[in-house]
Amino acid sequence: MDILELREYCLALPLAEETTPFDEMTLVYKVAGKMFLLTDMADFRWINVKCDPDRAVELRDRYAEVKEGYHMNKRHWNTVDMAGNLPEPLIREWILDSYRLVVNSLPRAKRETLLRLLEEDKT
Repeated sequence: MDILELREYCLALPLAEETTPFDEMTLVYKVAGKMFLLTDMADFRWINVKCDPDRAVELRDRYAEVKEGYHMNKRHWNTVDMAGNLPEPLIREWILDSYRLVVNSLPRAKRETLLRLLEEDKT
């Protein structure tokens, strides 16, 4: 997955937006104002994705390309090495899981709307 494919995938998620709140090179993908993915636009070698804490540890133990979230809450974020040999469907799964974690933390009305839109996108 290259950066263009990443951008296309993230922006295809319901109400996802691309921002650069930290500097002009750090891409941040948000839903309802909350981050679900970060990466460096100039040096696309990694992504940070939100992750269930127990699953985060499991993924770090299983995949050499997955580390504690760099400059993030290490309990809730993983950094994924994009130069490794991870299959693209697995990376997409982790991005979607990150998005869903954020959506599930939203107030009920927003959450239900976004989950419905996500299901509609599958069909």
